Amino acid sequence: MNLLMITLFLLIGLLASNIISHYVKFLPTALIQIGLGVILALFVPSLDLELDTEWFLLLFVAPLLYNDGRYFPRKELWSMRLPILGNAIVLVLITTIGGGYFIHWLVPTIPLPAAFALAAILSPTDPVAVNGIAKRIRIPEKILSVVRGESLINDASGLVAFKYAVAAAVSGYFSFQSAILNFSYTFLAGGILGLVLGFVLIELRFAFRRAGIRDAVFHTLYQILTPFIIYLIVENIFHASGVIAVVIAGIIQAIFKEQTETVLAEEQVLTESAWEIVLFVLNGVVFLLLGLNIPLSMKQSILDTQIDNWILILYASAIGAIILLIRFVWSHLFALWQFKRKRDEKPTLKMSLISSLVGVRGAVTMAGILSLPFFLDTGEPFPERSLILFLASGVILFTLIIATAFLPLLTDKEEMTVVKEGQLSFHEAKSFVLVQTVKKMQSKINEENRYIIYDLIDNLQHLFRQTQLEANADDSGSSKHAPKLERIRLNALQVERDYINGLYKDHKLDEHMYQSLLHSISDREKMLSISTWKRGLFTLRKVLRELSIAKKHYNNEKEKYLSYVLMRQDVRRHAYKKAIDYLKEKRKKSDHPELYTVILFEYQKAYERLRKKVTMDSVREEELKEELNLVMLETERQEIHLLYEEGKITRDQEKDLRRLVNYMENIALYEHVE
Repeated sequence: MNLLMITLFLLIGLLASNIISHYVKFLPTALIQIGLGVILALFVPSLDLELDTEWFLLLFVAPLLYNDGRYFPRKELWSMRLPILGNAIVLVLITTIGGGYFIHWLVPTIPLPAAFALAAILSPTDPVAVNGIAKRIRIPEKILSVVRGESLINDASGLVAFKYAVAAAVSGYFSFQSAILNFSYTFLAGGILGLVLGFVLIELRFAFRRAGIRDAVFHTLYQILTPFIIYLIVENIFHASGVIAVVIAGIIQAIFKEQTETVLAEEQVLTESAWEIVLFVLNGVVFLLLGLNIPLSMKQSILDTQIDNWILILYASAIGAIILLIRFVWSHLFALWQFKRKRDEKPTLKMSLISSLVGVRGAVTMAGILSLPFFLDTGEPFPERSLILFLASGVILFTLIIATAFLPLLTDKEEMTVVKEGQLSFHEAKSFVLVQTVKKMQSKINEENRYIIYDLIDNLQHLFRQTQLEANADDSGSSKHAPKLERIRLNALQVERDYINGLYKDHKLDEHMYQSLLHSISDREKMLSISTWKRGLFTLRKVLRELSIAKKHYNNEKEKYLSYVLMRQDVRRHAYKKAIDYLKEKRKKSDHPELYTVILFEYQKAYERLRKKVTMDSVREEELKEELNLVMLETERQEIHLLYEEGKITRDQEKDLRRLVNYMENIALYEHVE
C-alpha cells in the first residue's frame, strides 16, 4: 500500500480512537490507539509500515519533546533537577544493567550484551501515554512533573545505552572508557548546540521580520519546522543528541515567547493553534504505528513451535514486572535520601508505587528495538532477534495495562478534583455568563436592532445548548439542568396546546387547522428527545403535510391557501404570547430563573419572526452588528470578572472563560484576505 493511503488510514484511525475514547472512559486513549493499530495490522495486511528509528525520532520525538520544552515550567524543572536527572540517567543505567542480568538469567539463550540492549531500550518512559492516563485520574502533581521532566532526557540516554549494548553484541567488543566519553559528548554537545541553534533560528526569524517578511502564516510554519531543522543538524553534522538539542531549543523559544507575546500576538495565536493540530496528530499516530508494528514484531516468535506462547507471555510479564520493580526501589530509596537531607517530605510506599506505575513504556522502545540488526559482524544471525522483539512489545503492553488497571485504585477519591462549596463548575459558570449576557442584550432591544440582537442571542443559545451537552458528557460536570430545561419546554408547549384547544372548543378554528397545529406541537415535543438527523426527518414530514393540506383542501388556490397560512401564523403568534406570559410568571417564582430566561428567549425570537421584519440599509446593519457584538463580548468579560471576584470560579476557570470570549471576538473580527 502506498504511503498516501497508509497516512489516510492512520488519520481515520486517529479520529476513530478519539470517538471510542469518548465512550470507553476507563481506557486511556493510547491503549485504544494501540488496539486499533493491531486490528488494522491484522485485517489490512497491506497496511505495512515498519518503524525506522532515525525517521521516527525526527518525525515524532523531535517535535513532541520540543513542545514539552516550550511548556515545561522552568522553575519546576530546576527545583526538581535531582530526581529528574536521577531518573533520566542513573535509573536508565541501573535498569540497563539490572534488567539485562535478569533477562539473561530468565532467558539464557539471549546473550548478555543483547539482554543489556533490550533492557536499555525498555528504560525510557513514554510521557504521551502518561498524559493520557493522567486525564482520567489525578496523579499527584509532583510525580507527574518528574515523569514529564525525565522524559525530556531519558529518550536520549536510553537510546545511547541501547546503541552501545547493540554494538557490543554485534562486534563482541566493548570499551567502557569510550562509552563514557561518547555518552558525555552526546549530552553536552547536544545541549550546547540546542542552545546555540535555538538562539540563531530565533534571531533569523526576527531578521526576517525586520526585512519586512511579517506574514503570520510564514512565521508559524517556520516555528513548526524549527525542531526538525535543529534535530537534523545536530544528529547528522555534529553526531550529538538531537533529542537533548530540541528540548533546550524549546526552553529558549519559551523565554523569547514571554518577552514578545504582546508584540507578536497574531503570530503566536496562529502558531499555538497550528501546534495543537500537529501535536494531536503526532500523539495519536505514534500509538497507532506502535499497534501496527506489534503483530510484526511478535509474528515469528508466535509461529515458533519450539516454545509455548504462554511461556513467552510469562517472560514478557516477568521482565515488565522487574523493570517496574527497579523503578519502585529506586524511587523509594531516592525519596528517602531526599527526606534525610530535608529536601522533601517523608515518602510512602503508595507514592513510590504510583511513581513506578506511571513509568509506562511506549513508542520510543518500539522504534529502537525494530532497529536491531539482523546479523553480527561474523555473518551469523543476531541471537534471538525475533524473541527480543516479542519481549519488547509484550513489556510495552504489560506496563500500559498494569498502569491502567492499578493507578485508579491507588488514587484516593479525595485526591480527585472537586468543586468547592459555593464555587461553580466550568460548565455552570459558562452557562451563567451566557444567561446574564442574554439578559443584557434583551435590555438593549429596540425597533431598529431587535432582529440583529435576536440573531446574536441565538448564537448564545447555541453555545448554551452545547454547554449543557458538554456538562452531560463530562463526568465531573453537572447534568441536572438538562431534564429541567426539557420539563420547562414541555410545560410551555402544553400552554400552547391548551390555548389552541380553547379556540377549537369556541369554534374559532376549523378541523384542518386545528389538527395541523396539534401535529406541529406534537412534533416539537418529540424533537426535544431525538437526534439531529431525526429532527430533519420531522421537518421534512411537516413540509410534506402542509403541501398535502394545500393540495387536498384548497385545490392549490393561491389566495385561499395564503389566507390559511396568515391565519395559522396569527394563531401561532397568540399561542407563543400565552407561553411567554406563562414563562415570565414562572420565572418570578423559580429557584432557577436563568433556565426560564433561556426558554423565554426561544419563544420571544419565534414570536418576533412572525412579525413583519423592518428593512434596513446593509451598511447600517453591519455597523449595528459590530456595535452590539462589542457590547455582548464586553458583558461576557464583565460577568466572568465578577464571578472571579466573588470567588465563584478559580483563576484557571477565569482564564478558560476569557479565552473562549477571545475566540468569539476573533471570529467576529475575522476578515478573509486573499
